Amino acid sequence: MQVEEYSKQTMAFLSAMFMASLSFFSVSMAFPGFNWGGGGGGGFRGGVYSGLFPEYYQYSCPQANDIVMSVLERAIKNEPRMAASLLRLHFHDCFVQGCDASILLDETSTIRSEKRSNPNRNSVRGFDVIDQIKAELEEACPQTVSCADVVALAARGSTILSGGPNWELPLGRRDSKTASLQGSNTNIPPPNSTLQNLVTFFSRQGLDEVDLVALSGSHTIGVARCVTFRQRLYNQNGDNQPDETLERSFYYELASTCPSSGGDNNISPLDFVSQTKFDNYYYQLIMEGKGLLTSDEVLLTGKSDKIMNLVKMYADDEKVFFKQFAESMVKMGNISPLTGYNGEVRKNCRQVN
Repeated sequence: MQVEEYSKQTMAFLSAMFMASLSFFSVSMAFPGFNWGGGGGGGFRGGVYSGLFPEYYQYSCPQANDIVMSVLERAIKNEPRMAASLLRLHFHDCFVQGCDASILLDETSTIRSEKRSNPNRNSVRGFDVIDQIKAELEEACPQTVSCADVVALAARGSTILSGGPNWELPLGRRDSKTASLQGSNTNIPPPNSTLQNLVTFFSRQGLDEVDLVALSGSHTIGVARCVTFRQRLYNQNGDNQPDETLERSFYYELASTCPSSGGDNNISPLDFVSQTKFDNYYYQLIMEGKGLLTSDEVLLTGKSDKIMNLVKMYADDEKVFFKQFAESMVKMGNISPLTGYNGEVRKNCRQVN
Protein backbone atom coordinates (compact mmCIF):
# COMPACT_ATOMS: atom_id res chain seq x y z
CA MET A 1 0.00 0.00 0.00
CA GLN A 2 1.34 3.39 -0.94
CA VAL A 3 2.11 5.83 1.88
CA GLU A 4 -0.33 8.40 0.52
CA GLU A 5 -3.17 5.85 0.34
CA TYR A 6 -2.35 4.54 3.81
CA SER A 7 -2.43 8.06 5.20
CA LYS A 8 -5.82 8.85 3.69
CA GLN A 9 -7.38 5.65 4.92
CA THR A 10 -5.85 6.06 8.37
CA MET A 11 -7.14 9.64 8.63
CA ALA A 12 -10.62 8.53 7.55
CA PHE A 13 -10.60 5.70 10.08
CA LEU A 14 -9.37 7.88 12.95
CA SER A 15 -11.84 10.58 11.99
CA ALA A 16 -14.68 8.09 12.14
CA MET A 17 -13.56 6.75 15.50
CA PHE A 18 -13.26 10.30 16.86
CA MET A 19 -16.84 11.02 15.87
CA ALA A 20 -18.20 7.72 17.18
CA SER A 21 -20.02 8.96 20.25
CA LEU A 22 -21.43 11.99 18.43
CA SER A 23 -22.53 9.83 15.51
CA PHE A 24 -24.36 7.37 17.69
CA PHE A 25 -26.08 10.17 19.57
CA SER A 26 -27.19 11.93 16.40
CA VAL A 27 -28.49 8.79 14.72
CA SER A 28 -30.27 7.78 17.93
CA MET A 29 -31.93 11.17 18.06
CA ALA A 30 -32.96 10.84 14.42
CA PHE A 31 -34.58 7.47 15.15
CA PRO A 32 -35.70 7.46 18.81
CA GLY A 33 -36.49 3.99 20.00
CA PHE A 34 -34.77 2.38 17.02
CA ASN A 35 -33.65 -1.19 17.70
CA TRP A 36 -29.91 -1.17 17.03
CA GLY A 37 -29.69 -4.96 17.14
CA GLY A 38 -29.42 -6.73 13.79
CA GLY A 39 -28.38 -9.94 12.17
CA GLY A 40 -25.96 -10.63 9.39
CA GLY A 41 -23.13 -8.67 10.95
CA GLY A 42 -24.90 -5.39 11.67
CA GLY A 43 -25.59 -4.04 15.12
CA PHE A 44 -24.24 -1.91 17.92
CA ARG A 45 -21.16 -3.60 19.30
CA GLY A 46 -18.98 -2.39 22.14
CA GLY A 47 -19.82 1.27 21.55
CA VAL A 48 -19.16 1.15 17.80
CA TYR A 49 -21.95 0.59 15.30
CA SER A 50 -20.28 -1.86 12.92
CA GLY A 51 -17.57 0.74 12.26
CA LEU A 52 -20.03 2.90 10.29
CA PHE A 53 -20.74 6.57 11.07
CA PRO A 54 -22.61 9.35 9.22
CA GLU A 55 -19.54 11.61 9.50
CA TYR A 56 -17.07 9.06 8.13
CA TYR A 57 -16.03 11.30 5.20
CA GLN A 58 -16.35 14.58 7.07
CA TYR A 59 -12.64 15.32 6.73
CA SER A 60 -11.44 12.99 3.96
CA CYS A 61 -14.17 13.86 1.40
CA PRO A 62 -16.73 16.33 2.79
CA GLN A 63 -18.24 16.93 -0.65
CA ALA A 64 -19.03 13.25 -1.23
CA ASN A 65 -22.81 13.48 -0.84
CA ASP A 66 -23.01 16.66 -2.93
CA ILE A 67 -21.22 14.87 -5.77
CA VAL A 68 -23.56 11.89 -5.50
CA MET A 69 -26.66 14.09 -5.54
CA SER A 70 -25.41 16.13 -8.50
CA VAL A 71 -24.95 13.02 -10.65
CA LEU A 72 -28.27 11.57 -9.47
CA GLU A 73 -30.18 14.73 -10.31
CA ARG A 74 -28.94 14.59 -13.89
CA ALA A 75 -29.52 10.85 -14.25
CA ILE A 76 -33.03 10.82 -12.78
CA LYS A 77 -34.07 13.91 -14.74
CA ASN A 78 -32.96 12.12 -17.88
CA GLU A 79 -34.67 8.85 -16.87
CA PRO A 80 -37.01 8.97 -13.85
CA ARG A 81 -37.07 5.17 -13.70
CA MET A 82 -33.39 5.22 -12.71
CA ALA A 83 -34.27 6.14 -9.11
CA ALA A 84 -36.02 2.81 -8.59
CA SER A 85 -33.19 0.96 -10.30
CA LEU A 86 -30.56 2.42 -7.97
CA LEU A 87 -32.68 1.73 -4.90
CA ARG A 88 -33.08 -1.89 -6.04
CA LEU A 89 -29.34 -2.17 -6.67
CA HIS A 90 -28.72 -1.50 -2.97
CA PHE A 91 -31.19 -4.24 -1.96
CA HIS A 92 -29.64 -6.79 -4.29
CA ASP A 93 -26.16 -5.93 -3.07
CA CYS A 94 -26.91 -6.12 0.65
CA PHE A 95 -28.75 -9.45 0.46
CA VAL A 96 -25.61 -11.14 -0.92
CA GLN A 97 -22.48 -11.10 1.25
CA GLY A 98 -23.73 -7.93 2.94
CA CYS A 99 -23.49 -4.34 1.68
CA ASP A 100 -20.07 -4.66 0.04
CA ALA A 101 -20.57 -3.65 -3.63
CA SER A 102 -20.06 -7.26 -4.74
CA ILE A 103 -22.94 -6.80 -7.20
CA LEU A 104 -20.86 -4.28 -9.17
CA LEU A 105 -17.99 -6.66 -10.00
CA ASP A 106 -17.77 -7.78 -13.63
CA GLU A 107 -17.01 -11.33 -14.70
CA THR A 108 -13.32 -12.30 -14.74
CA SER A 109 -11.31 -15.51 -14.78
CA THR A 110 -11.51 -15.58 -10.97
CA ILE A 111 -14.85 -13.83 -10.28
CA ARG A 112 -18.28 -15.21 -11.19
CA SER A 113 -20.28 -12.01 -11.43
CA GLU A 114 -23.54 -11.62 -9.55
CA LYS A 115 -24.82 -9.77 -12.59
CA ARG A 116 -25.32 -13.19 -14.20
CA SER A 117 -27.69 -14.50 -11.50
CA ASN A 118 -31.35 -15.16 -12.22
CA PRO A 119 -32.60 -12.21 -10.13
CA ASN A 120 -30.09 -9.81 -11.75
CA ARG A 121 -29.59 -10.93 -15.36
CA ASN A 122 -31.24 -8.54 -17.86
CA SER A 123 -32.87 -6.87 -14.90
CA VAL A 124 -30.62 -4.98 -12.47
CA ARG A 125 -29.65 -1.58 -13.84
CA GLY A 126 -27.86 1.63 -12.90
CA PHE A 127 -24.25 0.49 -13.21
CA ASP A 128 -23.37 3.37 -15.53
CA VAL A 129 -24.69 5.91 -13.02
CA ILE A 130 -22.61 4.34 -10.25
CA ASP A 131 -19.59 4.51 -12.59
CA GLN A 132 -20.20 8.22 -13.17
CA ILE A 133 -20.54 8.96 -9.46
CA LYS A 134 -17.38 7.01 -8.72
CA ALA A 135 -15.43 8.78 -11.48
CA GLU A 136 -16.32 12.21 -10.06
CA LEU A 137 -15.50 11.09 -6.52
CA GLU A 138 -12.14 9.74 -7.65
CA GLU A 139 -11.34 13.08 -9.22
CA ALA A 140 -12.25 14.97 -6.05
CA CYS A 141 -11.08 12.48 -3.41
CA PRO A 142 -8.94 9.71 -4.93
CA GLN A 143 -9.42 6.22 -3.49
CA THR A 144 -11.39 7.46 -0.50
CA VAL A 145 -15.11 6.77 -0.94
CA SER A 146 -15.95 3.08 -1.35
CA CYS A 147 -18.24 1.72 -4.03
CA ALA A 148 -20.37 0.15 -1.30
CA ASP A 149 -20.97 3.60 0.19
CA VAL A 150 -21.67 5.00 -3.27
CA VAL A 151 -24.45 2.42 -3.71
CA ALA A 152 -25.89 3.26 -0.28
CA LEU A 153 -25.71 7.01 -0.93
CA ALA A 154 -27.30 6.57 -4.36
CA ALA A 155 -30.19 4.62 -2.85
CA ARG A 156 -30.87 7.32 -0.29
CA GLY A 157 -30.47 10.10 -2.84
CA SER A 158 -32.81 8.37 -5.29
CA THR A 159 -35.44 8.08 -2.57
CA ILE A 160 -35.14 11.77 -1.67
CA LEU A 161 -35.25 12.95 -5.29
CA SER A 162 -38.41 10.87 -5.84
CA GLY A 163 -40.17 12.63 -2.97
CA GLY A 164 -39.40 10.08 -0.26
CA PRO A 165 -37.82 10.41 3.18
CA ASN A 166 -34.28 11.38 4.08
CA TRP A 167 -32.26 9.58 6.75
CA GLU A 168 -28.91 9.87 8.47
CA LEU A 169 -26.80 7.27 6.70
CA PRO A 170 -23.93 5.51 8.51
CA LEU A 171 -20.89 5.32 6.20
CA GLY A 172 -17.49 3.67 6.11
CA ARG A 173 -18.25 0.44 4.25
CA ARG A 174 -15.41 -1.07 2.28
CA ASP A 175 -15.57 -3.05 -0.94
CA SER A 176 -15.34 -6.80 -1.26
CA LYS A 177 -12.75 -8.50 -3.41
CA THR A 178 -15.15 -11.34 -4.19
CA ALA A 179 -18.66 -11.90 -5.50
CA SER A 180 -21.12 -14.74 -4.99
CA LEU A 181 -23.15 -15.88 -7.97
CA GLN A 182 -24.60 -18.69 -5.88
CA GLY A 183 -25.53 -16.31 -3.07
CA SER A 184 -27.25 -14.01 -5.54
CA ASN A 185 -29.27 -16.93 -6.88
CA THR A 186 -30.33 -18.14 -3.44
CA ASN A 187 -30.59 -15.08 -1.15
CA ILE A 188 -32.73 -12.64 -3.16
CA PRO A 189 -36.46 -13.33 -2.76
CA PRO A 190 -38.19 -14.11 -6.08
CA PRO A 191 -41.27 -12.16 -7.19
CA ASN A 192 -43.56 -15.18 -6.78
CA SER A 193 -42.58 -15.73 -3.14
CA THR A 194 -45.15 -16.80 -0.59
CA LEU A 195 -45.38 -14.71 2.55
CA GLN A 196 -43.56 -17.33 4.61
CA ASN A 197 -40.76 -17.40 2.04
CA LEU A 198 -40.43 -13.63 2.24
CA VAL A 199 -40.29 -13.71 6.04
CA THR A 200 -37.59 -16.39 5.84
CA PHE A 201 -35.49 -14.53 3.25
CA PHE A 202 -35.58 -11.34 5.32
CA SER A 203 -34.97 -13.14 8.60
CA ARG A 204 -31.74 -14.58 7.20
CA GLN A 205 -30.50 -11.01 6.88
CA GLY A 206 -31.54 -10.02 10.40
CA LEU A 207 -34.61 -8.16 9.12
CA ASP A 208 -38.00 -8.68 10.74
CA GLU A 209 -41.61 -8.50 9.54
CA VAL A 210 -41.78 -4.73 10.05
CA ASP A 211 -38.70 -4.32 7.87
CA LEU A 212 -40.22 -6.63 5.25
CA VAL A 213 -43.39 -4.58 4.89
CA ALA A 214 -41.65 -1.22 5.04
CA LEU A 215 -38.88 -2.11 2.57
CA SER A 216 -41.43 -3.62 0.18
CA GLY A 217 -42.71 -0.06 -0.05
CA SER A 218 -39.78 0.70 -2.34
CA HIS A 219 -42.11 -0.73 -5.00
CA THR A 220 -43.93 2.59 -4.88
CA ILE A 221 -41.53 3.54 -7.70
CA GLY A 222 -40.29 1.57 -10.69
CA VAL A 223 -41.51 -1.14 -13.01
CA ALA A 224 -41.41 -4.92 -13.33
CA ARG A 225 -41.03 -7.17 -16.37
CA CYS A 226 -43.83 -9.36 -17.66
CA VAL A 227 -41.83 -12.49 -16.85
CA THR A 228 -42.02 -11.61 -13.14
CA PHE A 229 -45.84 -11.50 -12.96
CA ARG A 230 -47.02 -13.71 -15.86
CA GLN A 231 -47.70 -16.61 -13.50
CA ARG A 232 -50.34 -14.52 -11.69
CA LEU A 233 -52.20 -13.97 -14.93
CA TYR A 234 -52.28 -17.43 -16.41
CA ASN A 235 -51.21 -20.18 -14.01
CA GLN A 236 -50.93 -18.99 -10.43
CA ASN A 237 -51.59 -22.32 -8.73
CA GLY A 238 -50.68 -24.75 -11.49
CA ASP A 239 -54.29 -24.93 -12.70
CA ASN A 240 -54.05 -22.60 -15.74
CA GLN A 241 -56.11 -20.01 -13.86
CA PRO A 242 -55.25 -16.43 -12.84
CA ASP A 243 -54.58 -15.39 -9.26
CA GLU A 244 -58.02 -14.97 -7.71
CA THR A 245 -56.75 -12.10 -5.53
CA LEU A 246 -56.18 -9.93 -8.63
CA GLU A 247 -58.79 -7.20 -9.04
CA ARG A 248 -60.58 -8.00 -12.32
CA SER A 249 -60.07 -4.76 -14.28
CA PHE A 250 -56.43 -4.73 -13.19
CA TYR A 251 -56.08 -8.28 -14.45
CA TYR A 252 -57.33 -7.35 -17.93
CA GLU A 253 -55.02 -4.36 -18.04
CA LEU A 254 -52.01 -6.52 -17.16
CA ALA A 255 -53.00 -9.22 -19.63
CA SER A 256 -52.99 -6.65 -22.44
CA THR A 257 -49.35 -5.90 -21.61
CA CYS A 258 -48.18 -9.40 -20.72
CA PRO A 259 -49.29 -12.24 -23.06
CA SER A 260 -49.24 -15.88 -22.01
CA SER A 261 -46.09 -16.38 -24.08
CA GLY A 262 -43.52 -13.92 -25.42
CA GLY A 263 -43.08 -10.33 -24.34
CA ASP A 264 -40.96 -11.28 -21.33
CA ASN A 265 -39.41 -7.81 -21.19
CA ASN A 266 -42.66 -5.85 -21.52
CA ILE A 267 -42.95 -3.70 -18.41
CA SER A 268 -45.71 -2.56 -16.08
CA PRO A 269 -45.42 -0.08 -13.21
CA LEU A 270 -45.33 -1.50 -9.70
CA ASP A 271 -47.49 1.46 -8.66
CA PHE A 272 -49.51 2.62 -11.68
CA VAL A 273 -50.96 5.62 -9.84
CA SER A 274 -47.63 7.40 -9.25
CA GLN A 275 -44.85 5.23 -10.63
CA THR A 276 -42.07 7.83 -10.29
CA LYS A 277 -43.18 9.40 -6.98
CA PHE A 278 -42.18 7.89 -3.67
CA ASP A 279 -45.42 7.79 -1.67
CA ASN A 280 -47.76 5.29 0.01
CA TYR A 281 -49.99 4.48 -2.97
CA TYR A 282 -48.25 1.10 -3.20
CA TYR A 283 -50.02 -0.01 -0.03
CA GLN A 284 -53.34 1.48 -1.07
CA LEU A 285 -53.19 -0.49 -4.33
CA ILE A 286 -52.44 -3.70 -2.46
CA MET A 287 -55.57 -3.08 -0.39
CA GLU A 288 -57.54 -2.89 -3.66
CA GLY A 289 -56.15 -6.14 -5.10
CA LYS A 290 -53.87 -4.21 -7.45
CA GLY A 291 -50.44 -5.23 -6.24
CA LEU A 292 -48.39 -6.22 -9.28
CA LEU A 293 -46.25 -9.07 -7.97
CA THR A 294 -47.27 -12.07 -5.92
CA SER A 295 -44.73 -10.89 -3.33
CA ASP A 296 -46.66 -7.61 -3.11
CA GLU A 297 -50.18 -8.98 -2.76
CA VAL A 298 -49.30 -11.71 -0.22
CA LEU A 299 -48.49 -8.97 2.28
CA LEU A 300 -52.27 -8.58 2.50
CA THR A 301 -53.48 -12.09 1.66
CA GLY A 302 -50.79 -14.20 3.33
CA LYS A 303 -52.80 -14.83 6.49
CA SER A 304 -50.63 -12.83 8.89
CA ASP A 305 -52.64 -10.36 10.93
CA LYS A 306 -49.50 -8.46 11.95
CA ILE A 307 -48.31 -7.98 8.37
CA MET A 308 -51.79 -7.19 7.08
CA ASN A 309 -52.20 -4.52 9.78
CA LEU A 310 -48.85 -2.99 8.83
CA VAL A 311 -50.01 -2.73 5.20
CA LYS A 312 -53.21 -1.01 6.35
CA MET A 313 -51.29 1.35 8.64
CA TYR A 314 -48.88 2.44 5.90
CA ALA A 315 -51.77 2.80 3.44
CA ASP A 316 -53.50 5.12 5.89
CA ASP A 317 -50.51 7.16 7.06
CA GLU A 318 -47.68 8.09 4.72
CA LYS A 319 -45.65 9.74 7.51
CA VAL A 320 -45.59 6.51 9.50
CA PHE A 321 -44.47 4.62 6.40
CA PHE A 322 -41.72 7.14 5.62
CA LYS A 323 -40.37 6.98 9.17
CA GLN A 324 -40.25 3.20 9.23
CA PHE A 325 -38.82 2.97 5.70
CA ALA A 326 -35.94 5.22 6.76
CA GLU A 327 -35.26 3.14 9.86
CA SER A 328 -35.40 -0.13 7.94
CA MET A 329 -33.07 1.21 5.24
CA VAL A 330 -30.48 2.08 7.89
CA LYS A 331 -30.87 -1.42 9.32
CA MET A 332 -30.59 -3.09 5.92
CA GLY A 333 -27.61 -0.94 4.97
CA ASN A 334 -25.71 -2.36 7.92
CA ILE A 335 -25.89 -6.01 6.92
CA SER A 336 -22.37 -7.46 7.29
CA PRO A 337 -20.38 -4.39 6.23
CA LEU A 338 -16.65 -4.67 5.62
CA THR A 339 -14.92 -2.08 7.80
CA GLY A 340 -11.52 -1.06 9.09
CA TYR A 341 -8.85 -2.84 7.06
CA ASN A 342 -11.13 -5.53 5.65
CA GLY A 343 -11.81 -5.38 1.93
CA GLU A 344 -10.59 -2.35 -0.01
CA VAL A 345 -11.67 0.92 -1.59
CA ARG A 346 -11.91 0.11 -5.30
CA LYS A 347 -10.68 2.64 -7.82
CA ASN A 348 -13.05 1.16 -10.40
CA CYS A 349 -16.30 -0.26 -9.03
CA ARG A 350 -16.37 -3.00 -11.68
CA GLN A 351 -13.07 -4.62 -10.69
CA VAL A 352 -10.83 -5.22 -7.70
CA ASN A 353 -7.70 -3.10 -7.40
